Amino acid sequence: MTNFPDAISVLSAMITPAVLISACGSLILATSDRLSKAVTRTREISSALIPRAADQRHDDREEERRMLFVQLDFVTTRSRLLQRALSRLYAALAFFVGTSVSIGLVAITSSAFTLVPIALGLIGAGLLLYAAFLLIKESRFALAAVNEEMDFMWKRGKEYGPPDLVEKGIKRAGWFGGVK
Repeated sequence: MTNFPDAISVLSAMITPAVLISACGSLILATSDRLSKAVTRTREISSALIPRAADQRHDDREEERRMLFVQLDFVTTRSRLLQRALSRLYAALAFFVGTSVSIGLVAITSSAFTLVPIALGLIGAGLLLYAAFLLIKESRFALAAVNEEMDFMWKRGKEYGPPDLVEKGIKRAGWFGGVK
């Protein structure tokens, strides 16, 4: 690395992983926020479920306990997936930083270790990909949980809703498109 163009190419190569470092950072922030919300949701469900455990076994209460227990299962699974994704994102971040550093070290030492930055970059990319799949899986659990809860609330709402509307059998699309 004796001339200026070589130095520029090395610095350019070292900065390239910065895009992936930035992507990891954004995903870490978003995933941490999702995990925090999942933990809060777990606490809410637990505090709603525990008092109902002592209730007499009414059909309404039993159905509500079942729904809460299913929700607790969903949010627990989501929390575990988010924790795994978060650890993979941190590892990917470390590998991308290692890639950037190793590019600089290879440039000033020898070309015998040129595979090191490539290997670090590939491992980091693999971890990022795996974390993305975990986040996709978690979002599917989140959607399933919301759908399950909304179905329960819709059923409960029909029990307590105004009789004239319940008799007509309001269609869900009617609220959005004006179609009944």
